[in-house]
Amino acid sequence: MSGKSVLVIGGGGREHALCIGLSQSNLVAQIHCTPGNAGIADVARIHSVSADDVAGIVELSGNVGADFVVVGPEAPLCLGLSDALSEKGIPCFGPCESHAQLEGSKLYAKQVMQSIGVPTAKFRKIRTTGEAEDALDAFDGKPWVIKRDVLAGGKGVVVSENRDEVMTFIESSIITDGYVLIEEFLPGEEASLLVIMDAEEFVCLPASQDHKREFNGDKGRNTGGMGAYAPAPVFDKSVESKAIENIVKPMHQWLSNQPIPYRGVLYVGLMIDESGDPFVVEFNVRFGDPECQVTIPLIASDLGELLWSASTDCLQKYDLEIHNSAALTVVLASEGYPGTPITDREIIGLEEIHHGILHHAATAKKSGQILSTGGRVLACTGLGDDLSAARKQAYEMIYSIELEGSRFREDIGHRAL
Repeated sequence: MSGKSVLVIGGGGREHALCIGLSQSNLVAQIHCTPGNAGIADVARIHSVSADDVAGIVELSGNVGADFVVVGPEAPLCLGLSDALSEKGIPCFGPCESHAQLEGSKLYAKQVMQSIGVPTAKFRKIRTTGEAEDALDAFDGKPWVIKRDVLAGGKGVVVSENRDEVMTFIESSIITDGYVLIEEFLPGEEASLLVIMDAEEFVCLPASQDHKREFNGDKGRNTGGMGAYAPAPVFDKSVESKAIENIVKPMHQWLSNQPIPYRGVLYVGLMIDESGDPFVVEFNVRFGDPECQVTIPLIASDLGELLWSASTDCLQKYDLEIHNSAALTVVLASEGYPGTPITDREIIGLEEIHHGILHHAATAKKSGQILSTGGRVLACTGLGDDLSAARKQAYEMIYSIELEGSRFREDIGHRAL
């Protein structure tokens, strides 16, 4: 079982979390990552192939002798990377192109859920402004939920009670995309469930909660995620049982019966109503970011064996073990994010962090300095016996870091604490 070489695709905080976990695996002898970042460089050999360059990644996989490939972001999966690797006989943790459309097309995901009876919000496909006006009248507008049917990095959704704002978004989306979706608004609490799947089996990782809005109190613009924590108290045993029976099992059965089974992680974004009934808000076909940063540290069993097993249809033989502890992560964002971030500023104080896990997301090392290269720069992940202890450690970490113009939310975990 020992001595395998793995290639990780991506260069954000999610991929740093994966590389750290793989570096602790008894199965993995060598870790490669492309394009990586300054933190990933401490645990993996970095390469310069873009995460969207399918042909380049396949070539790199052969050049480095990768026994399997772990795909972090969604774009290469939607471009058929898993299929291309399969043609070369290289196992891939990440679904084939057809299954990647569960994230690549919200309409496709809705149609699949409709066909197999998975609980989700009612929706309409809108092609014209006339259809939009009718649909807005049909839905109650408290608020309206409008979604673009494209990969938008978590930012292709508008939730608003302002009809003019909603119509402006609908009209621009129809121009760029051809159509847009309007959904029934589902009140409740959100949770994220990460499910590892292969042809025969699935295992559920601890549920987490993300914080999408940019400011304290869930105010401001939508972002890719300003923090997360796990396990999420709202996802209790009752909710877990309903989610598995009504969502995970039907999806796994349907995916397993397709010409190519699902091999990878299915991110199930849930809304849990006041009765404790879970509904699917969205599917992603990869680990969430920053949910990955709080989930991977809670896995007590071998991460390399988990990802390898799912890639090779051996998940039935894997014994998942989870730490009886909690994790909470706080994202440090550049000035300007979630708009155009100001980059290439030095990050100071990283050497003062001796506890928790520092996840690099958009960093590079130049002339001995660690510089910011994007919007979400770092994630400070605290660990503890409970969420309160994990939160305390995470904030101790982030308060010791200096990055000009940067900011972070000071209330991560507020829904649980």
